[in-house]
Amino acid sequence: MDRIDAMKVFVAAVDEGSLAGAGRRLRRSPAAVSRAIAFLEHHVGAELLHRTTRSLKLSEAGERYAAACRRVLTELEEADILAGGERTAPRGMLTLTAPVVPGEDVLRPVLDAFMKEYPAVTVRLVLLDRTVNLIDEGIDVALRIAHLADSSFVAIKLGEVRRVIAASPAYLAQHPVIDEPADLAKHQIISMTHFGMDSWSFPPAKKSSVPRAVQFAPRLIVNTVRAAVASAAEGHGVTRLFSYHIAEEIREGRLQILLAKDEYPPLPVHLLAPQGRFAVPKVRAFVDFAGPRLKRYFEKLSREASRNAAAIRSPRGRVSSE
Repeated sequence: MDRIDAMKVFVAAVDEGSLAGAGRRLRRSPAAVSRAIAFLEHHVGAELLHRTTRSLKLSEAGERYAAACRRVLTELEEADILAGGERTAPRGMLTLTAPVVPGEDVLRPVLDAFMKEYPAVTVRLVLLDRTVNLIDEGIDVALRIAHLADSSFVAIKLGEVRRVIAASPAYLAQHPVIDEPADLAKHQIISMTHFGMDSWSFPPAKKSSVPRAVQFAPRLIVNTVRAAVASAAEGHGVTRLFSYHIAEEIREGRLQILLAKDEYPPLPVHLLAPQGRFAVPKVRAFVDFAGPRLKRYFEKLSREASRNAAAIRSPRGRVSSE
């Protein structure tokens, strides 16, 4: 049996989460998929997958071997591209990763349009709220929201996002005015692990180099963005999120941004790819197609968030302007 072909089957099984899924993706029988995996396990002398009737899980050896297979298959694809030159049309599997919310709400609509434009390209979108090793996990392009460390990766900047404090107008009308971060200690806080469950940090005050920390006893702790947004929009407290998390709620007036003058500098948003991947037609086509559209989205988001930095009305009618 051809080892490269067996590697493709193995990686497909890992990506799909089952042998049956790999068979459907590659249009092969379950028996053919099982033979390919058995061939590789015999070749390396170790079990690669723990299989049950419903799912499969990588063994420790399988995790290392899957990362190596992805590197080999990627390098082979790049070699084919270089040999084929510019005549090669965008085609094949394009693997992308992004954080969950921007992946669902921002990147996914762009992907729908991209796939319509390029019918020979199939897309695998991996949505994870953690940093992904692009090489080991076979990722072509990542949407990354963070300051980037120096590396051999190629990055295209799309824009910036803010870390914002927000609450609904209904909540603000019934609670003490929020003029400065310390005022948050008097409020009902909806917290997430991403931004601190019992304290939030703010930039140093003038003439100080020490960041300000506000301690609080949260009224609600959640582990998903959508739960925090929904609870805040319904008037149950103050939360901290990224500006793109609440773009629609800000636009519709269901949430207001607070303490804009006390925010940390925005975080950059990039499309990130391993060195050499931009030469692959499907990757180049995606970046050329998605890049301008995503830039327009984040530019619009920045303008809207700035315009809606909140004016908070106190019970006596006093307004706190940002």
